[in-house]
Amino acid sequence: MPRRRVLTVLVPVLALAAASVLLLRGGGAPGDGGADRTAVPAHAVPFGAFLGSTESDASLAQLSAWLGGARIQVGHTYLPGNNWSDIEGSAALLGPWARWREAAADRLLVIGVPMLPDNEGRLPDAQVRPLLGQGATGQYDAHFTALARRLVALGAPDAVLTLGWEMNGSTYTSRCGPDPEAWKEYWRNIVHAMRAVPGQRFRFEFAPTRGADAHPWPDCYPGDEVTDVIGMDSYDLAGSDPGRTAPFSSYVHEPYGLLAQVRFAAEHHKPVSYPEWGMYNGGDDPAYVRQMLAWVSTHRTLYQTITDYCPHGVWRCGSNPGASDAYRAALALRPVSPTTPAARAAGSGR
Repeated sequence: MPRRRVLTVLVPVLALAAASVLLLRGGGAPGDGGADRTAVPAHAVPFGAFLGSTESDASLAQLSAWLGGARIQVGHTYLPGNNWSDIEGSAALLGPWARWREAAADRLLVIGVPMLPDNEGRLPDAQVRPLLGQGATGQYDAHFTALARRLVALGAPDAVLTLGWEMNGSTYTSRCGPDPEAWKEYWRNIVHAMRAVPGQRFRFEFAPTRGADAHPWPDCYPGDEVTDVIGMDSYDLAGSDPGRTAPFSSYVHEPYGLLAQVRFAAEHHKPVSYPEWGMYNGGDDPAYVRQMLAWVSTHRTLYQTITDYCPHGVWRCGSNPGASDAYRAALALRPVSPTTPAARAAGSGR
């Protein structure tokens, strides 16, 4: 990372970290095992935003401008998961991202990769279970070999690949719950197939959603030899009471929450990441943004990418002005004026 960028961002990051020091290093909560001994001194972390799967150069440049010229080092996209052709990747989708990645040596490209087609089809467990079993026997390996070859040919051989994100939930067909043992074997087959392609340098990211969700995410962990990063999607969830947010400490100390993630990663000697984060149904929450950025900067974090559309985001979501200002105050390269809807529209070029 360029030294100028580190020094510029580190000052607000240090302030955020100091404000949250009791949370990060404090005595903990009953049953959580005590203090967070995985915390490290505050430091700048490569960041970006998920702006849409087909957007790269122009939108990321506009986001950078909105942040006073801050360097956007992480691009984040997802492969659609309607069919196997989607999962093998298309040059039309991946080509612009690969070119964006190649334009600077310090950039990182993160790609969400579904493990099964009809990924958002709400298939019942009875249908998902045999599909996982077939994956565990290697029947789908060729599709991931095709994806690996495409990425290498396009010039993105070092992408971070988030296989079956939020596998501990019930939303996606690529979930773990119906058969964790088959899911883990299937993951291992995918990684071995992709690593066998000449020229690849992929890193594979295991990224559950924060908390217990539908299935305990540690039961889905496929093993150290096939996993490079322990990610976590972490939204500010208000639960059954929209408009009312929870204290950040609840997200840290909840079962299978942020503290469990960083401890698990430390035990397995892996960095952490935050591929998706932002507000949810609690509305504008600048405190959450400040504390999430402090958490990211005081752990061994590979990257973070906020989800930037409503209700989650800070740039393209006019209903979160306080969170927007908190985000800019922490990450802008130069001082910027407070956010207004007009300023946001001008900054995004819309």
